[in-house]
Amino acid sequence: MNIISEIKISPESVFLNGTLISSKGITELYREYVGNYPKFFKMDSLCKLGFIAAELLLRDFSIEEKEDCAIVLFNESSSLITDRNYENTIIDPENYFPSPALFVYTLANIVTGEIAIRHKIFGETSFYVTDEYDESYMESIVRNTVLTSSPSMILYGWVDYKTENDYLASFKLMKN
Repeated sequence: MNIISEIKISPESVFLNGTLISSKGITELYREYVGNYPKFFKMDSLCKLGFIAAELLLRDFSIEEKEDCAIVLFNESSSLITDRNYENTIIDPENYFPSPALFVYTLANIVTGEIAIRHKIFGETSFYVTDEYDESYMESIVRNTVLTSSPSMILYGWVDYKTENDYLASFKLMKN
């Protein structure tokens, strides 16, 4: 498999295949490049970040090309920001109001599901929480995924959202 496209999104910039395409925030990117998926506004920040990164990499492929794509993502903070937001809805016994809208996003792997649903991907989806960004570890997991499931394409990379000023999506798209 060969890398055919890559994207890096941080608070400062968005690089697609090595070219700076924007310095806008996640919601502004959605409005400029997608704009037609209302469920976006219900997603947590981690999902929005992963969704936009995947959208920009996968937008030129047909449904058939994406059908058996694999998605393998990594980060180090899991869904901690959303976990904390959810905790705030249940911490006070006098004002106990669990938020189902937040609870859905208290698993980091929901981002892979959101991407798969949007793009009608039926291939393997995995999410790994690791101690640090480790390109060689990520590549070894991707190699194993290719060997065990033989996807036509694989979308993989790092997606971590800690705060609105500290996030990173660094995805690669590989194809046979």
